[in-house]
Amino acid sequence: MIVRSFAPVARADAKVLILGSMPGKISLARRQYYAHPHNLFWRIMGELFGAGPELPYDARLLTLQENGVALWDVLKECYRESALDADIVEASIIANDFAGFFARHRQISRVYFNGAKAEQAFRRYALPGLSLGSVNLQGVELARLPSTSPANAAITADKKLAAWRSIRPVSS
Repeated sequence: MIVRSFAPVARADAKVLILGSMPGKISLARRQYYAHPHNLFWRIMGELFGAGPELPYDARLLTLQENGVALWDVLKECYRESALDADIVEASIIANDFAGFFARHRQISRVYFNGAKAEQAFRRYALPGLSLGSVNLQGVELARLPSTSPANAAITADKKLAAWRSIRPVSS
């Protein structure tokens, strides 16, 4: 089935962008980023910014934005039968408008990928268009973090949290 991602959650003064690949089925059904109850994203955001799963969803988003953090997905649209990134049909991929996003959010200095698929998709489908356009990502740090998805069970929650701590210093 064709799935479509959400609009970005970002204030104009965002300094950090966290990119997933495409929301899973539960997230799409609930219209919420990282809604799967076993996804560690909100637990980690709770540890780092106080935006934990115990807060209402809108309060979590507001807390991240107040801390200079923006959320989005690399893919605008794709064909996928399951919730797994591995099942995304490559030929169906349409990337989000990153040229427009970075033009509106010029203070972004770091982009973190929530897993390998998000990084791979960004580098393959978004980055080439950015290097040809008027948006210059020179000096913007691009870094992959371990996926918070329950499908990434090979890495413990503690190790994921330790890796994700690198996004914390956003006040600079």
